[in-house]
Amino acid sequence: MKFQTIIEPFRIKTVEPIRQTTEAERRAAIEAAHNNVFLLKARDVLIDLLTDSGTGAMSVFQWSGMMKGDESYAGARSFDVFEKSVRDITGFTHVIPTHQGRAAEHILFHTMVRPGDIVPNNTHFDTTRANVEDAGGIALDLPIAEGSQAVSNHPFKGNMDTAALEDTLERYGDRVPLVMITVTNNSEGGQPVSLINVREVSALCRRFGVPLFIDACRFAENAWLIKTREASMCARTPRSIAQEMFSLADGCTMSAKKDGMSNIGGFLAMNNGSLAVKCRTRLVLTEGFPTYGGLAGYDLEAIAVGLNEALDEDYLRYRIRSIEYLGEKLLLAGVPIVTPTGGHALYLDARRMLPHIPQSEYPAWALSLVLYIEGGIRAAEIGSVMFGRRPDGSEHPSELELVRLAFPRRVYTQSHVDYVAEVVQHVNGMASRIRGVRIVEAPPVLRHFTAHLAPAHGRLVT
Repeated sequence: MKFQTIIEPFRIKTVEPIRQTTEAERRAAIEAAHNNVFLLKARDVLIDLLTDSGTGAMSVFQWSGMMKGDESYAGARSFDVFEKSVRDITGFTHVIPTHQGRAAEHILFHTMVRPGDIVPNNTHFDTTRANVEDAGGIALDLPIAEGSQAVSNHPFKGNMDTAALEDTLERYGDRVPLVMITVTNNSEGGQPVSLINVREVSALCRRFGVPLFIDACRFAENAWLIKTREASMCARTPRSIAQEMFSLADGCTMSAKKDGMSNIGGFLAMNNGSLAVKCRTRLVLTEGFPTYGGLAGYDLEAIAVGLNEALDEDYLRYRIRSIEYLGEKLLLAGVPIVTPTGGHALYLDARRMLPHIPQSEYPAWALSLVLYIEGGIRAAEIGSVMFGRRPDGSEHPSELELVRLAFPRRVYTQSHVDYVAEVVQHVNGMASRIRGVRIVEAPPVLRHFTAHLAPAHGRLVT
């Protein structure tokens, strides 16, 4: 590129006002939310980086498609449009719409997994793990060693450990009903999986006769990072790379709220016809008729367009470069982050920023609270509150203590990113004054969504 300035590859036609708040107002808001950013009112958030799921801005082409939505209960034309878009990209024969990704996970695992079964993954994310365990299975994470090293510069830290996978398949045999690989690897810092690694995992699964499913919610971002980081891929398009990734698998789950560029929706897709019949039977029980699956016709239209827009090279270049830009600013300021930066988010390394806070006092959670109080930024903890509980309920500290700054698609501009950098640098400067938190009450599953917490030593900041 001749010029280095990041340019958003779109023009703004409609704007939503952001309400400015004072620090005192934010302190009151987070106290009312029981020190859980998930429980904040959105109107009290200045920059919302809690998630990139369903929070993006839709294009004029998506809005146009929505106006054509066919809301027929069965056999709607909008399903045909949606199905064709999914098939063109993934190549899978059977396409089952769901209201979001976790619904696809629920159907897949409750159809395929029996109590005591083992489901290997490079790293399960929160809802994936919860759905495996809800079906009675064991969610086994097999990341490469570099994935747990925040400062490693390995270009594909999201990869699966293929030696560990081979050992698992040899050891447990029929207890492994399927293997999953998550692209990009959200729990390990949003890091990509290489095409070479997908090929190796696929070969192992075929050798042992075990189906391979891709958790594909950020498939387009992963394809772009393959294109830019895997030397032999630079001349290929993101679409062709994505198509090869899917060709190496037997099916996928998808949250269309990410690289489907939609505010709601998802799907389950596969080639196995008999499995598809079983999944559709469960779909009818929990989601709806097979041609709408819990979605309105206009949602199906929006996803059909969004899946293709997510593969646009101008968009992907801007998207990934925005995260790199923020990472460069923070590294220059001495802020500890996960490197290299990944796709949808930048991850702050709370263990290095707050070494004085023990994991039992949840340093990443404390950091997320201070980011909100100081600058109105809402971000998600990816650490021991989210992942620190075993199926039997016992505590198990997470390998990493991260705060994820997940950027909605086509929502914020470069000035917003500059503001985020300024706030993070300010909080890093006061790191020694930040104290830990404790859990007051929490549900047994997915506790981070609704848990109540409190400062462990009376005050969050001394």
